[in-house]
Amino acid sequence: MGEETKGNTDSRSANNIGNEKNGDTADGGVKFYTLEEVRVHNMNSDTWLIIHNKVYDISNFLEEHPGGEEVLLEQGGADATESFEDVGHSTDAREMLQQYYIGELHMDDRKKNTKEAQVTDSGKSRSFWALCLVPAIAAAIFGVVYRFFILEHKSS
Repeated sequence: MGEETKGNTDSRSANNIGNEKNGDTADGGVKFYTLEEVRVHNMNSDTWLIIHNKVYDISNFLEEHPGGEEVLLEQGGADATESFEDVGHSTDAREMLQQYYIGELHMDDRKKNTKEAQVTDSGKSRSFWALCLVPAIAAAIFGVVYRFFILEHKSS
């Protein structure tokens, strides 16, 4: 399932397999999960989220979530960082999140997310200019034309 950061990763003891659910390893290393491993955990009884490259098993929290379980299920098995930050969770909510921590997103998948984020960010910046600059120029042209006609009619 996950990958260990310390110790021999080739030999898995019964302790490692038994503790895999909560992300612990026999030597206390961090558990790494691939994006594919996280994606399969997207059901009511088994829901994992990625927030800031950390993996959380929030299955037991669904019914307790103040915003309802539906919002969590929509993000289940995926990166919920943007949604989590957009809501503006309190410090208490961020601290509460730690009890559901089971590991980290694998380094290879972090690079994919970073590249996707860069592509998305550059797209957003282009759309920002298109949404702000074009209407501003149109308004300026309208203002000049309006002023020209108003001043011309007043002088006539």
